[in-house]
Amino acid sequence: MSGTSLDGIDLALLETDGEAYIVALRDGFAAYDGATRAALREALDSAAALPTPVLADLALWPSELISADALVTQAHIEAVQNFLSSSGSAGETFSLIGFHGQTLVHRPEDGFTLQIGDGQALAQALGVDVIGQFRRADMAAGGQGAPLAPLYHAALLGEARPQAVLNLGGIANVTWLGSQGDLLAFDTGPANALLDDWVQQKTAQAYDENGALAARGQVDETALAALMAHPFFTAPPPKSLDRLAFDATPIQALSAEDGAATLTAFTAASVAAGLRLCPEKPSRLILCGGGRHNKTLCQALEARTHVPVVDCDGLGWRGDALEAQAFAWLALRSQKGLPLSHPKTTGVSAPTTGGEIYSAR
Repeated sequence: MSGTSLDGIDLALLETDGEAYIVALRDGFAAYDGATRAALREALDSAAALPTPVLADLALWPSELISADALVTQAHIEAVQNFLSSSGSAGETFSLIGFHGQTLVHRPEDGFTLQIGDGQALAQALGVDVIGQFRRADMAAGGQGAPLAPLYHAALLGEARPQAVLNLGGIANVTWLGSQGDLLAFDTGPANALLDDWVQQKTAQAYDENGALAARGQVDETALAALMAHPFFTAPPPKSLDRLAFDATPIQALSAEDGAATLTAFTAASVAAGLRLCPEKPSRLILCGGGRHNKTLCQALEARTHVPVVDCDGLGWRGDALEAQAFAWLALRSQKGLPLSHPKTTGVSAPTTGGEIYSAR
């Protein structure tokens, strides 16, 4: 799994039946090098400016998208090879790879999403069948194509309800599980994407480590209100976002510290707005994804949602690898023809399987 934070590739080895039997064996991370991150940023900006028909036709892609596609593919090949050759892999065998690809564009209003990376090249290089392009079938059936991890969250939680799982990646998404067994999932707003971009713009750092920059600042409530005025926050779920759906215009006049504090509060306030759309208040908010390491964000979440927050690692989960685990699990579900999404997770018309198989043979 390589997410919208553009930092690198999370890997996870899972033993599973694609249903309730889940054993996480080990996980790893492969950072994108500077050249790949720069190429992805260029491709992201280029793709944002292109109309959907151009993005949907590989023959019309500009050179920066073609280059980024090749870099992402090679980075994933090397990441898997290094993961398998690392210590602890003796005697391991595996039969399937789930390959999410790198999202450049997500336009649910057009029924279109773009994850770059060549699944067929990955399968041939590694000699293992690959399942990729998980989102297309859902969108073709009227769904948002995201989020796709909620069914995995529900499988991990079992019967423990009501609770909510909040994934804090580039975009934040919540999986809400009600006391009557009902399920709802949707994107709540930005998590790390806007904040990371701000920190990179204003400092020499890649992100706000532990929320230290935001902790030194003050929230500008006027700017926060302007950010929260976006109509997305009052739209009913299910709903999903593109990484570039929001911009930091309301905070441009702020200091680095105050801007970071305001963007951190924006993530927390948007999560609070999302929870108000759920039928029942969760007893706790289980945090996963990279944003859970940001103490200032965690404090803001508790203050604005009035729900206790819990790091998923405390439940025995592997928070940094949870999304990668989810796509390994979804890959097997795809192979077995089981649903990857439901009407209450993506808005799709009916429970829908998906994924495309790339054969190593």
